[in-house]
Amino acid sequence: MEKQNEIKIFEDKKVRTLWDGELEKWYLSIVDVIRVLTDQNDFQAARNYWKVLKHRLLKEGNETVTNCNRLKLPAEDGKMRLTDVADSEQIFRLIQSIPSPKAEPFKLWLARIAAERLDEMQDPELTIDRALEQYLQLGYSENWINQRLKSIEIRKELTDEWKKRGLKEGFQFATLTDIITKAWADKTTKEYKILKGLKKENLRDNMTNTELILNMLAEASTKDISAATNPEGFEESKKVAKQGGNVAKVARKELEAKTGKKVVTSLNAKTVLQLNEGDKKKTSKNKM
Repeated sequence: MEKQNEIKIFEDKKVRTLWDGELEKWYLSIVDVIRVLTDQNDFQAARNYWKVLKHRLLKEGNETVTNCNRLKLPAEDGKMRLTDVADSEQIFRLIQSIPSPKAEPFKLWLARIAAERLDEMQDPELTIDRALEQYLQLGYSENWINQRLKSIEIRKELTDEWKKRGLKEGFQFATLTDIITKAWADKTTKEYKILKGLKKENLRDNMTNTELILNMLAEASTKDISAATNPEGFEESKKVAKQGGNVAKVARKELEAKTGKKVVTSLNAKTVLQLNEGDKKKTSKNKM
């Protein structure tokens, strides 16, 4: 099983985590944990705190530091960078070295997310429920979240279909996805992300409702065409991917002709959430 990056939310702060499916354990960014416990908003201040604490613990011969790992997690600039991480057991030990009123609530939170992962492995539907909760905490609208969760389901059906055809995750899946995206949006995945000002962020997490719907149509069409025509091998599946993408392209062109507006735009989640927050403040002021 591969490693999966996830953003968890403790109170109002993000904690970067990585789930190692093979070892069945969580790794958490130590700097993020320190930000929570010291109530710091500034990453650099948290890094400095960790630098000093690490030096002190090393002098004391504390194994928490000598055994911690460095794994790639998304940084503030969106790039994947090596980051000091620790597993749940190491984090519990580290918390003892950081005086904080949030220590006990954080321990309970950490124990809960560990238990939740085990529950999800037994009942995959729980993953969807918790994804819904996470998106709500990040500020997305319920309407957008419903579309996003549906897009996850459709994507899974498509990748299952590709696996049935003997296609491989990684290069082949990425290439087929690129073909679908280029067909319906007239942009490769890379070009699409550049348009939205993204780096390592998830493209689908930064699509508007309409973009998500058309992307779902493209992927669902690709899956249905593949199931109906039984393509053999990667080259034939590339043709099917283009056909599926073209179904959504027709819909996009017709919608743009009717509205006079481009569907594929630079609008991303960060911008949308800021606009929504601004609208809420205006509404609140008008009520006063």
